[in-house]
Amino acid sequence: MDRILFLDFDGVLHPTHFAGEDPFNRVHLLEAALVNQPLGIVISSSWRFTHSLEKLRKLLPNSIAQLVIGTTGAAVIGKHPRYQEIQAYLHSYGQAHWCALDDSYWEFPTPCPELIRCNPNTGITEKQIALLTTWLAK
Repeated sequence: MDRILFLDFDGVLHPTHFAGEDPFNRVHLLEAALVNQPLGIVISSSWRFTHSLEKLRKLLPNSIAQLVIGTTGAAVIGKHPRYQEIQAYLHSYGQAHWCALDDSYWEFPTPCPELIRCNPNTGITEKQIALLTTWLAK
């Protein structure tokens, strides 16, 4: 797999505070964008600390779940932790073109051209899907 999407959940697939709303209420946007795309998905969400990989896959629509190839590893403490977790994954996985869908921009260096930043109050929107589509077309 030469393309990897690092996927956060909270603030991406649903608003960070989704009380009264269905969790994963934005996943349909991602699902439509990934149809027939040759890529692997690595879950970088903190949900990986409380759910097994099998459980994480079951939370996602099958079309996305079948693309999930793993999760990032142990939490990193320090500067740009999510970015460092991704780099550690890539170090063990091998070279790949990657991008991250994430709302935690402070967990990445600035600038980070691989980051597609989501608004934590809304999750992914057509704006982020357009950026993802552009990345997929490269």
